[in-house]
Amino acid sequence: MSTPAHEPRLKAAVVQVTPFEQNCTLIWDEATKRGAVIDPGGDVDRIEAAIAQVGMTVEKIVLTHGHLDHVGGAAELKEKLGVKIEGPHIADKFLMENAEKQAASYGLTGIRNATSDRWMEEGETLTIGGHDFEIFHCPGHSPGSLVYVNRPNRFALVGDVIFRGSIGRTDFPYGDHDALINAIKTKLFPLGDDIAFICGHGPMGQFGMERQSNPFLV
Repeated sequence: MSTPAHEPRLKAAVVQVTPFEQNCTLIWDEATKRGAVIDPGGDVDRIEAAIAQVGMTVEKIVLTHGHLDHVGGAAELKEKLGVKIEGPHIADKFLMENAEKQAASYGLTGIRNATSDRWMEEGETLTIGGHDFEIFHCPGHSPGSLVYVNRPNRFALVGDVIFRGSIGRTDFPYGDHDALINAIKTKLFPLGDDIAFICGHGPMGQFGMERQSNPFLV
């Protein structure tokens, strides 16, 4: 059976980086092989090897939020690839500016501070490999957490907002549990039960399954 010409063709691969086992995600268009690196938290050599393995051309680096395990390799990768960094919301600027200091408190090396070439807000559009993603501001885990949703592919990049069976931790001084729950229930779940997501840690999930069984959200 032939594939309809209009069918979206996004592909993804996950590379686990840093001792936090963070999911750095490669997203690219199957036809053009052009795409983006999402949340390069560290281990840049490993990320570069994965880019070469899938044969993609990286157009940009995209960040979901400002925590060190998501942004720690962004500056180095930007320099090596000659691309720009987009996201997250500017409310996470202070986290990105202190990534090195925070990493040192965990005894981690090779983590660098990062900044963004384009801070993004809800209502704007992120384009990856020619595919448009809607942007949703979902604070709580961090003040500037963003979720990127591509409706044609029924797919979302959620960072640490929601996981399979859990949600992002909110016990930081700037955390807000109620805001996080509200964002998930009012912004993400209405998009549809069939939307699959790649999160910042752990396996992929689907909004419908989390709406029905996630103990933090039922």
